[in-house]
Amino acid sequence: MKKRSLEKFNNLVDAFSQLPGVGKKSAQRFAYHMVLGDSFHALKLAHAIEDAVAHIRKCTICNGICEDEICDICLDEYRDRSKLCVVENAKDIMIIEEGAGYDGRYFVLEGLDEVQMEKLATLVQEGVKEVIFAFTPSLANDSVILFVEEKLKAYAVTFSKIAQGVPTGVNLENVDMLSLSKALMQRVEI
Repeated sequence: MKKRSLEKFNNLVDAFSQLPGVGKKSAQRFAYHMVLGDSFHALKLAHAIEDAVAHIRKCTICNGICEDEICDICLDEYRDRSKLCVVENAKDIMIIEEGAGYDGRYFVLEGLDEVQMEKLATLVQEGVKEVIFAFTPSLANDSVILFVEEKLKAYAVTFSKIAQGVPTGVNLENVDMLSLSKALMQRVEI
């Protein structure tokens, strides 16, 4: 008798283990639950993933995530256009929006190439008075901040970064809301 393979199950475990923060044991638990525990939930999850991949894209203005060409934050005429918060990735926007009380606009800095600097400069020219860097504190990010400041020095803007209440080396997604809120409120000019 031929030994039956669990190739499809193992492929599912492998797919889950490719997610950030998911180890082999967690991946096996997820796969087992999806296959034998709640197949309706599994199909719902598969559809949600497929739908998200098909419809979520980057905002053409700020590089955040959206379902249309321009995100709701960039379209919101009540946002304070004099403040621009520069972040490392689109997740950071969602984290700050969750509870930090920030009412300005955002820009996801996806690199230091000329295209990114031009997009950033275009936003700054639209009435920005303060550029706030909400990066994970590190020496590498301090260098990025200095580079961006140099590129924007021709514009009449002040530069600040979130206060050091955010621990060095900790991603914004791992910081509690109170610390993040205080860090934004107590930002320092650089």
